[in-house]
Amino acid sequence: MSLYLSEKMDERRLDRRRLLFFSSIFALTSIATWFMADLLWRDGLSGLEVALLVLFVILFAHVAAGFCTALVGFYVINRGGDTSKILITLPAGEEVPLASTAIVMPVFNEDVSRVFEGLRVVYRSVQETRQLEHFDFFVLSDSNDPNQWVQEEVAWLELCKQVSGFGRIFYRKRRHSINKKAGNVADFLRRWGRRYRYMIVLDADSIMTGRALVQLVALMERNPAVGIIQTAPRMFNGETLYARLQSFASRLYSPLFLAGLNYWQQHEGNYWGHNAVIRIQPFIDHCALPDLPGTEPFGGRILSHDFVEAALMRKAGWGVWLADEIEGSFEEGPPTLIDSAKRDRRWCQGNMQHAWLLSARGFRPANRFHLLMGVLGYVSSPLWLLFMLLCTVHVFSQVTATRGALGDSAADYTSFFGYEFQMPAALSLFGLTMLLLFLPKVTSLAVTLGRPEEAARYGGRRRLVLSVLGEGVLSALLAPINMIFNSKFVLFTLLGQGVSWVTQRRAAEGDDADWREAIITHGGQTAFGFVWGLSCYIISPPFFFWLSPVVIPLVFSIPLSIMLSQVRLGQSARKLGLFLTPEESMPPYELKRLHQNLAECYRHLPAIKPLRADYGLLQAVLDPYVNAMHVALLRQRKPTEESREWFALLRARLLRDGPARFTVKEKMALLLDAESMISLHRDLWTCPAENLAEWWRLAMRQYNVLTAVPTTALYR
Repeated sequence: MSLYLSEKMDERRLDRRRLLFFSSIFALTSIATWFMADLLWRDGLSGLEVALLVLFVILFAHVAAGFCTALVGFYVINRGGDTSKILITLPAGEEVPLASTAIVMPVFNEDVSRVFEGLRVVYRSVQETRQLEHFDFFVLSDSNDPNQWVQEEVAWLELCKQVSGFGRIFYRKRRHSINKKAGNVADFLRRWGRRYRYMIVLDADSIMTGRALVQLVALMERNPAVGIIQTAPRMFNGETLYARLQSFASRLYSPLFLAGLNYWQQHEGNYWGHNAVIRIQPFIDHCALPDLPGTEPFGGRILSHDFVEAALMRKAGWGVWLADEIEGSFEEGPPTLIDSAKRDRRWCQGNMQHAWLLSARGFRPANRFHLLMGVLGYVSSPLWLLFMLLCTVHVFSQVTATRGALGDSAADYTSFFGYEFQMPAALSLFGLTMLLLFLPKVTSLAVTLGRPEEAARYGGRRRLVLSVLGEGVLSALLAPINMIFNSKFVLFTLLGQGVSWVTQRRAAEGDDADWREAIITHGGQTAFGFVWGLSCYIISPPFFFWLSPVVIPLVFSIPLSIMLSQVRLGQSARKLGLFLTPEESMPPYELKRLHQNLAECYRHLPAIKPLRADYGLLQAVLDPYVNAMHVALLRQRKPTEESREWFALLRARLLRDGPARFTVKEKMALLLDAESMISLHRDLWTCPAENLAEWWRLAMRQYNVLTAVPTTALYR
């Protein structure tokens, strides 16, 4: 009998776990609320003080939830692991017959080399498990850049030739990109989903080892009542100081939180959108995403689909598990603070939409809690900002009232934050808050230091301690900046400003600091921090020093962002052994293979600069091999007479003037029309040179040189 079924038979055990977890959150929040109320309640509570107390309760409960998750995780790890986890249903060394599985990778204008070299690594790794016959691979493209589209086709063809992947590796380009990634996967399931029992969803930057993929499918086979199994991807390939900082923090601290999360959620876990295996039939039957009432940004299509799909799967009675102990699941993170903020802007709107679903009929309490925590992950930032601004107003009113009552003697009375007699309680509350914020990090460090072999993978005990101290300082500096970012994102969402779907930058491009972007992005934060800090200093210098950890990072946000975006500093930190992760010190074979392949690909990039801007279109028109492949992959359609005339004019203009003055829409239209692509190829090779644009004449002269470049290395 599967673990899922045995857990369902003993709900009382899970109820006890959840009672312990949520009671701990309630107890900690109650203690902190009592301290805060004691600070505020002197001559009764004013309206401002009531608002402060309400905000404090919400914010402290959010902090306490994270602390209790880590605390429970420490308990689980300290006792040798959880006896109730899905991984124990698959004893080590036991082979389970696998079922047909589709590995799907949705892409949108991604680095072609990174996508297909990553896919090559995953394919080879599965091949080495001798279970390849159970897996098919699909690249699902929504790219709207003509160049990217053709390069994806060429890279797919070359990859299939090199690994003998025809009939095993497939490429599909959607004609209309409806509902972004969720719509892309849904379209795949409608067309081909019933051919497979499972699918494993990967992001464009995901890497999973063959062993991990086989484990996931075997776990699904052993647990027929489970709908989704989510792995815990580990970040890798961080080059900038910011990326290395995030990778280190995630790698060191996440085991405690993941163990604690799995302890109380069990079969009512969450789905994070990638590096997970999904049982296709119940996913098709129950996980179609509803349209939310209203229009963007709160209504319409659901952006953050993964949380909702997990809730719908549980609503239908299927289990959703977190398999955090499966090794071999990896992803890349944003290289800079600004890139991270751009990603958070999209996630913010998606998570804010979940507020509609908190009261959805049939959702389990655990899934409602997941949705609530997702909302609070962003809403807590403006709440913290509002709390501190109200504190500023409160201090101003108290100082003004005190000075009015005591005159010149007020300076002595207000020497400690305006209330000399309240300092013990204030310090106790401050100490409790700091304990909840930093104890999980200290505990994670202690657990790792207690395992010499594990500590060695982080560079040794001394370097590990230095890395934790450095990460703590830099994270404290980044916290106010991220607070302002998220507050702005929430405000924009509330004001009805939607977000566009843009390509995520996943790798740094040298040390050329973009001061212009940094000034535009952080300029408002700098001005806000300066005005806020100066106002606090005028009101009460002691209060300014109390608030300085918040306002000073805002004032220096521009140079801090530039510093953290430097590849050179990231490399220096690595040479010193700081912010090392096990994936760097002892990388698995798959990551080493990916690094070697990409280094070889990118070495050829400068060779194609003369025609790089439209190299994909050039190939599709000029190269007979690429032209034939592209046309073969298109769906044949019968155009109307009006569209035939329009396409004829476009073709003539393209050959006569070149692609420089063409819009992206016009290029995509030609590439989507099979008749036009055949005609363009024929006309280009038969047209007299004097009737062709100089761009085409240059292309024909240089193409033989350019085709010597490996096709998967053409674009980053």
